[in-house]
Amino acid sequence: MGGLREVAAPFVVPGPTGVAIRSSLKGLTGQDEKVLRLVGGLLGSLASRDLKARCAAGLDHNSDQWARRKRALTGRSSSRWAGSVTKATHDQWALARRGQLTHIQNLQAGIEMIGCRLSLPVGSKGSKGSPGGYRSRQEWFAKSRRLHLLEERLEREQAAREAGRVRVVRGGRKLLRNRHNLQAAQLTEAQWRERWEAERWFLQADGEAGKGCGNETIRVTPDGEVSIRLPAPLAALANRPHGRYVLACRIRFRYRGEQWADRIAANRAVAYRIHYDVGRSRWYLTCSWQIPPVKAVPLEAARAGGLVGVDMNAGHLAAWRLDAHGNPVGEPKTFGYDLSGSAPHRDAQLRHALIRLLHWAQRHGVAIAIEDLDFQAEKTREKHGRRKRFRKLISGMPVSRLRSRLVSMAAELGITVVAVDPAYTSRWGAQHWRRPLTTKTRRTTRHDAAAVAIGRRALGCPIRRRTAPPPQHRSDAVGHRSVQAGPGVLGREETRPRIPGPRTRSVRAGRGAKAGDQGVPPSGSWGSAHNRSEHTAEHESWHQDSLPLSP
Repeated sequence: MGGLREVAAPFVVPGPTGVAIRSSLKGLTGQDEKVLRLVGGLLGSLASRDLKARCAAGLDHNSDQWARRKRALTGRSSSRWAGSVTKATHDQWALARRGQLTHIQNLQAGIEMIGCRLSLPVGSKGSKGSPGGYRSRQEWFAKSRRLHLLEERLEREQAAREAGRVRVVRGGRKLLRNRHNLQAAQLTEAQWRERWEAERWFLQADGEAGKGCGNETIRVTPDGEVSIRLPAPLAALANRPHGRYVLACRIRFRYRGEQWADRIAANRAVAYRIHYDVGRSRWYLTCSWQIPPVKAVPLEAARAGGLVGVDMNAGHLAAWRLDAHGNPVGEPKTFGYDLSGSAPHRDAQLRHALIRLLHWAQRHGVAIAIEDLDFQAEKTREKHGRRKRFRKLISGMPVSRLRSRLVSMAAELGITVVAVDPAYTSRWGAQHWRRPLTTKTRRTTRHDAAAVAIGRRALGCPIRRRTAPPPQHRSDAVGHRSVQAGPGVLGREETRPRIPGPRTRSVRAGRGAKAGDQGVPPSGSWGSAHNRSEHTAEHESWHQDSLPLSP
C-alpha cells in the first residue's frame, strides 16, 4: 500500500433536519397582487439597507448593534418583520463569508499547482496523480504571469477576510451581469427590470412556537386561508382587523399536507415564504419547518442484509446489489438522467432517477452505498490543464444536490445511506471486477465495476481480489483455493488440518482407497490393508462449504 493515500472509514449518512413544501397561490385578484408587490418592495428596501449596515460593521458586529438595527426596522414595519429581516441578513452575510473562504482555498490550490509545474523542466512528464511540466516555453511564460495574478487576488481576498468585508448582491450576481448584456440573455430591459425587482422582494416570516397556526406574520389556517400582517406604512390596505390582509385564494399542500396540518393544529413553529415566478407569472407559497434528527442505524445493521453500490456519473447512476459477503447478486442496473436544459428540468430528471433507485433498493430491503464526492478542488484548470472536456464533465455533475436529495428521499422510505471514501474505486473496480463479472450475455462496464467496488468498501470488504497461487504452490495439490487467510489469523503459516473422507468429489461415500467399511475381500492381500489400525473408518463424504468470490 505504499504511495496510496489513507482511505477513510465508511459511515452512515445522518438524515435531514428540515422539511420544505411548496404550493401555488391560485385565484389571486388584482388587489391581492398589488398588496403583495407593495409589501415585498417595502420590506425588500428595508432588507437592502439592513444588509448594507451589517456588511459595514464587519467583524466588529455585536448584539448591541443587532438590537439597534432591529429597533430601526421595527418603526418602519413591525417587530416580527424586523426580526425576520435581520435574521435573513445574518444568514446571507454568513453564507458570503463561507463562499469567500472557499474562494481563498481555490486560489491557494491554484497557486500551489502552478508553482509546482513551473519548477519542473519544460516538457517533462508527470507522475501518478500529479501533472508534469508545461509543454512549451510560451505556456510556461503565460502561466508565470497567471501565477502573479493569482497571488495578487489571494492577497486582496485575504486582506478583505481579515477586515470582515464581503461582497453580496441582493437579487443575484448573475442577474446583475445580465443587465450589461441583455442580447445574450435574450431579455429586454423591461423584462430584466421585472425579474430584478421580483428577486429583491422580501416576503418571508420565521415561525413562532405557541402562536396561532405557528406564525403571526404570515398565517395559513387549516382550511387554507392565507393572511399577512401588513407593515405599518401599508396598514391602510388591510381588509381585516389588527392590520391583517387576507388573500382571496385558498391554498392546499398536496405533499406532506397531513404533517403540516398536525403542526399548525398544535401551534408549532412553521416558516413561510411568498415569491413570484416571473417566467410563469405565478405566485408560490413555500412552507418549512425543522424536524428532529433521525436516529442513525448502526453501520453493522446496515450491512447485515447486503446493500446496493451506486456509482454516480455525468448522465446516469450505475448500481449493483451485493450480498452480505460482498458478492454481486443479479444484474447491474442503470438509472439515466439528462442534465441539459433549464434548472427545473435538470432537477426533475435527477429526482426521477433517484426515486427509481430507491424503489429498487426498497424492494430488496437493502441499504445504499454512495461515494462521499467533493469536486471543489478538482475543477481548476491549473490541475487539469487543457483537459477542457474533463473539467466540464466534473463541473456538470450535481454532486451536492444529488447527495442532499438522496438522503432526504431515502429517509422518507426508511432506507439507510452509507457514504464511503471515493479513493481508487473506479480504478480498482475496473482492474479487479470488470473482467470476472463479464459473461457472454453481459457486458460489464467500468461504471458497473465501480459500483461493486463502492459496495464492497461499504461492507468492509477489500476491493482488490487476491489471485490464486500457481498450482504447484497450493497446499491442496492443484485444488481450488482462492481464499487466503489474513495476516492477523493465527496459524496461517501452518499446514492445513486433514479433512476425513475422499480427496475428490467424484468419489462417493463408502468408496475409494480408504473406505473403512468395505469389509474383507474374499481373497488377496490388499484387503487387509484397508483394516489396518492406522487407517480411520470414514462413513461421511467430504463437503466443502461455498465460498465468496473474494475475501
